[in-house]
Amino acid sequence: MTFESLGLHPQILKALTDAGYTQPTPVQQEAVPAAIAGRDLMVSSQTGSGKTAAFMLPALNKFANEPVEARAGKTPNQHAQAARSRGERPRFMPAQPKMLVLTPTRELALQVTTATDKYGTHMRRIKAASILGGMPYPKQMQLLARNPEILVATPGRLIDHMESGKIDFSKLEMLVLDEADRMLDMGFIEDIELIVSRTPATRQTLLFSATLDGMVGNIARRITTDPLRIQIAGASSRHENIEQRVHFVDDLLHKNRLLDHLLRDTAIEQAVVFTATKRDADQIADRLSIAGFAAAALHGDMHQGARNRTLNALRSGQLRVLVATDVAARGIDVPGITHVFNYDLPKFAEDYVHRIGRTGRAGRNGMAISLVNHAEGVHVKRIERLTKQTIPVDVIAGFEPKKTASTRSRPGWKPGDGRGKPAKPGKPGQRTFAKPGAPGKDGGYRGQRDSRSAEGRRG
Repeated sequence: MTFESLGLHPQILKALTDAGYTQPTPVQQEAVPAAIAGRDLMVSSQTGSGKTAAFMLPALNKFANEPVEARAGKTPNQHAQAARSRGERPRFMPAQPKMLVLTPTRELALQVTTATDKYGTHMRRIKAASILGGMPYPKQMQLLARNPEILVATPGRLIDHMESGKIDFSKLEMLVLDEADRMLDMGFIEDIELIVSRTPATRQTLLFSATLDGMVGNIARRITTDPLRIQIAGASSRHENIEQRVHFVDDLLHKNRLLDHLLRDTAIEQAVVFTATKRDADQIADRLSIAGFAAAALHGDMHQGARNRTLNALRSGQLRVLVATDVAARGIDVPGITHVFNYDLPKFAEDYVHRIGRTGRAGRNGMAISLVNHAEGVHVKRIERLTKQTIPVDVIAGFEPKKTASTRSRPGWKPGDGRGKPAKPGKPGQRTFAKPGAPGKDGGYRGQRDSRSAEGRRG
């Protein structure tokens, strides 16, 4: 199948050709024609499957087939100028977007906006804007003053502008919930319901999620009308182009020595190291920098400017190791990422799939390595059940665990192998790394861990 067969406008086809797109992915093949036909959609699709184009191409196609005058409403600034020319006092005019895309994180919102600009590069007078936390309000007011047709936003900051009367959804034609499962995991259900309640009942609704079960399915059925259900998640969740490994560790000292050793592999072009907390991300990134790695942290407490600089450094190759929380698990598309390390296993097995999906992109192979305490073997089993894959256990000479995995049936571990008793939990938050030039030594580093939080709540 070709993009031409999907019925897309010639201006969009030209942009896709310029971007190097040759043929639609499975989710695009099913979702694009249905969305062009006006159907509401419930789509189960994993990260990296091409879902951004699956919902953005139909929207741009709709705008491209409208007369320019029909979609070029006056901006708030133009209304003000017209009022002044009539000798009237200008009154505030809210932005009236025709399409709204809700995303769980700022990074994903920016990625969607960038993709929109790329797909619509040959279209006249199509404006897309990102409204998200961490961006200065004056900048956002400038973007809204242009009255963008397409608004991409995180729920928290969007509600701020809705409540202050800066945005009016009375002319909204299409609503997209991107990675709906992640938004619900982050506690956005009430925000989503409030936003949906302010949109016209006549809108077209497209919902994309890694899973359509449970709470996601319930909210999808409430906000859609006779939706077409599309499931493309099965093959993607296996990530067959990504080699996966588990290394069991005795304690945090053992884990940090092993991470230091693994990161010195010359096969690594760029790597993402995932941690459970924001404080750990900062502290581990600092320690890796001291150890001589080009490393930086990325998490929800950073201002948007700092996050953008970090991501730009990653994309330009200036950064070799990104230490991140799950806020970065979805929305980062950097082909140079060859390795993903799970310093801490994710809370949900689904997040493991999204984490390792940061590597092996653009048709390349990748490597995903998890550093697992013996007591966490049950979490590995949950991941294996979800992905329907057995993750091999690996051991590196000189870094062998001295203790036995608490689950004797783990693949790769044999009964009676003489490795001792199950590991005792390490001290909460203890973090140690090898000193520069002396791998395997204790860096003398300690830190208290903070509690888990839904970072995306800040928008």
